[in-house]
Amino acid sequence: MNIPDDLKYSFDHEWVRDVGGGVVQVGITDYAQDALGDVVFVELPTVGTSVEARMVFGEVESTKSVSELFAPVTGEVVAANEDLETGPGRINEDPYGEGWICEVRVIAEGDLMDADAYRLLIEG
Repeated sequence: MNIPDDLKYSFDHEWVRDVGGGVVQVGITDYAQDALGDVVFVELPTVGTSVEARMVFGEVESTKSVSELFAPVTGEVVAANEDLETGPGRINEDPYGEGWICEVRVIAEGDLMDADAYRLLIEG
């Protein structure tokens, strides 16, 4: 399971990358995409939307199920990865790169953990 050390993680299996200027990039973890199976649709949050940590801000539909996405931080959505509308499989292929979901200007962090703590969470 790929768990990059330079990211922060939520209990809901989202990752957070600081991209500077008070903005973070958000996606789902390798663990989450593997559990979902082949992603066939992503409901992206709308740019300009305010999100609250642990609030539903979108969903991912796979061949197995539909899963809600939970905001890992509180803030305003400033970008959405529109490439996922035509290529949702990017989440499976590159969850920490081309498969990012949105960018949020952070007002407050949610309950985030480092890579070691996330490993403990998923490995039991």
